[in-house]
Amino acid sequence: MSIRAVTLALAGAASLAALPARAEPPQVAADIAPVHSLVAQVMAGVGTPELIVRPGASPHGYALRPSEAGALQDADLVVWIGPELTPWLDRSLDTLAPEAARLALLAQDETRTRPFRTGATFAAHDHGAAEDAHGHEHEDHGHEEHGHEEHESGEHAHGDHEDAEHGHDDHAHDEDHAHDEGHAHDEGHAHDHTGTDPHAWLDPANGKAWLDVIAAELSRADPGNAGTYFSNAADAKAEIDATVADIEARLDGMGDLSFVVFHDAYQYFEARFGLSAAGAISLSDATDPSPARIAELREMVAARGIDCAFAEPQFDPGVLEAVFSGTEAEVSVIDPMGTEIAPGPDFYPALLRSVADSFARCG
Repeated sequence: MSIRAVTLALAGAASLAALPARAEPPQVAADIAPVHSLVAQVMAGVGTPELIVRPGASPHGYALRPSEAGALQDADLVVWIGPELTPWLDRSLDTLAPEAARLALLAQDETRTRPFRTGATFAAHDHGAAEDAHGHEHEDHGHEEHGHEEHESGEHAHGDHEDAEHGHDDHAHDEDHAHDEGHAHDEGHAHDHTGTDPHAWLDPANGKAWLDVIAAELSRADPGNAGTYFSNAADAKAEIDATVADIEARLDGMGDLSFVVFHDAYQYFEARFGLSAAGAISLSDATDPSPARIAELREMVAARGIDCAFAEPQFDPGVLEAVFSGTEAEVSVIDPMGTEIAPGPDFYPALLRSVADSFARCG
């Protein structure tokens, strides 16, 4: 090799050494499958987020597996609905991911929020709900009035969460039992159903808004991939628009459908697509209805025709039988969490279509 060639080679090597090392994409954890799906869409081609709450489990009360605790520990960014949905996660984040950035979607200015409906038959809320279906804007930032104080009683984690936070493997010895303990923990705290209804992912307008918010947050952490994040968000919003158009066609003419849900998780979807539930069997997905609530529902069912009663996959259909035995109401299944849908980037539009399909079958 000539002296000139050696000189050029050495100069080239020096130039490469002077370049900064390519940064790794941020490690991201998402609380529930709908949020995980939106993050996965934005991160496509760059990285893959971790899902914290496993499919089929209630997010309101949850016992972390060691692997899920590890995902929080490794996270640079945690994207979650907020303490309104998972009050236990606040404590876990403080313990497991104190340095991670947090993006609480329900608290974003772009999020359209709704207060909980009250009563077994939503009697006191009917007129307000009808107005909301056509004019969201007056409620959009209602979460700011409530703050997070009302959830502080749910922030302390029970013993199972503390075990997970310290990485104890014996925490996962009986996942079903741990899940039950999560429910028991929550029943006394975060289910008074006051303040903001956290099931906001079932309004596709929120899904679209959150894509941009997620892209912006990821771009701050990883500016080198900002163009990819925002391009992916635009593609995902277009897919949501196509999904909404299909659902509107599917549910056209079903505004008079009379139905009762297992628990009140669907008002965001109802308002977006012109539906309105007549009532909810349970106050939440973690409690059984009281005899008085069942009696109130049976009285309502007897007074007006109910087309459908919607159960949820993880709950005993016998509760519905207690309310609807002897009536002509069709009992069907609806799933606000998409238990049977594989988590990933395709999950979110598939979930919206699944919920729409349940209503369409009823009609």
